Amino acid sequence: MKKLLACAGALATAIVFAPASNAKADELTLCWAAWDPANALVELSKDFTAQTGTQMKFEFVPWPNFADRMLNELNSGGKLCDLLIGDSQWIGGSAENGYYVKLNDFFDKEGIKMSDFAPATVYAYSTWPKGTPNYWALPAMGDANGWFYRKDWFANPDLQKEYKAKYNRDLAPPKTWEELKETAEFFQGREIDGKKVYGAAIFTERASEGITMGATSALYPYGFKYENTPGKYDMEGAVNSPDAVAGLEMYKAIYKCCTPPGYTDSYMGEGLDAFKSGQVAMMMNWFAFMPGMAKDENVGSKTGFFVNPSAKVAASTLGGQGISVVANTDNMDGALAYIKWFAQPDVQKKWWSLGGYACHNAVLNDPGFKDSQPFAAQFLEAMGGVQDFWQEPSYAQLLQAMQKRLHDYVVADKGTAKEALDGLIQDWTAIFKEEGKL
Repeated sequence: MKKLLACAGALATAIVFAPASNAKADELTLCWAAWDPANALVELSKDFTAQTGTQMKFEFVPWPNFADRMLNELNSGGKLCDLLIGDSQWIGGSAENGYYVKLNDFFDKEGIKMSDFAPATVYAYSTWPKGTPNYWALPAMGDANGWFYRKDWFANPDLQKEYKAKYNRDLAPPKTWEELKETAEFFQGREIDGKKVYGAAIFTERASEGITMGATSALYPYGFKYENTPGKYDMEGAVNSPDAVAGLEMYKAIYKCCTPPGYTDSYMGEGLDAFKSGQVAMMMNWFAFMPGMAKDENVGSKTGFFVNPSAKVAASTLGGQGISVVANTDNMDGALAYIKWFAQPDVQKKWWSLGGYACHNAVLNDPGFKDSQPFAAQFLEAMGGVQDFWQEPSYAQLLQAMQKRLHDYVVADKGTAKEALDGLIQDWTAIFKEEGKL
């Protein structure tokens, strides 16, 4: 995923979830979200226990509660987690507040080279300040927003003929957002296998991060930028550029024309349900869910995958996480030993084979990688053009502002795209002024 972010008040609320520490020298607790990749990590970690004798415990929290639970745990000085796989947006606040261990000296001592990992993942999951050689995590779970499609419907000869006659091109996974809209319109309201179907499932969820993660998948390819000059917070003409406006208008157009009825507050789970039940021809969702979908006994053989469509540029919304050592751990040596073990190329290769998304070049640059899974080539392409949300310590407030502006425009049909983005600049300017950055 996917990356699920905290509510605006999470960092300010000190709620203690963890009991007093009962940590043992031969025991570690790793905290993450509850989803398929976490199950793969449990299986992978059995090798660590076999090699070291250290018993692994896991605290997996459902995505809707994950950010609040873990950020409150960090903020309260709890002892629950020795290791934490947290979202990229947490890096800034966790580094500045001393929640994560800075890993530079450890990496140097153990010969762990960040150049061995995909550059986009190092930048997004590990560094703070951004782009500096200050590392607070090891890239653990690469991810980006991609697309699933019903390849059996796309292969239907009658539908292919009709589509070719209408659009003068083959019915195939769309390469641009214009093609995506036309393909979604083509399927919208059509009857297939005796059932009315719809064009696309996209993200519209308001409470956490859903609509931002969805809309940026259109905004980035159209040219949206957070700043004109990185690090200067000069947002006017970047956030609300004509290209950004066009991207947001496209996202709303697809929502209006081509989503299932009542699709006003939907995210990962709702999209998976819509796709698996045969409601939609295409679904936006994270690459993290592709291994499970490919194995699904009902639709796995009928499912294809494609990278996020382009517009002016090729770009995808970044998901994924790095793994950090929690500074408050009572088993520092054990936690660091896990990081060292996890960074090994052979471990990373097994991680990929089990359903995790390895970020190590030994995996990604292997000649056989693209053919190793039906979505591997698309994943590699996506990770070459990922873009991410603000990683500022105030990201939660920044996110909630964007959630409201986007949902009001796309779903609630308030105002224009330009007005929504202009208002977003006003919101973000106020936040950065309060922080003394403007």
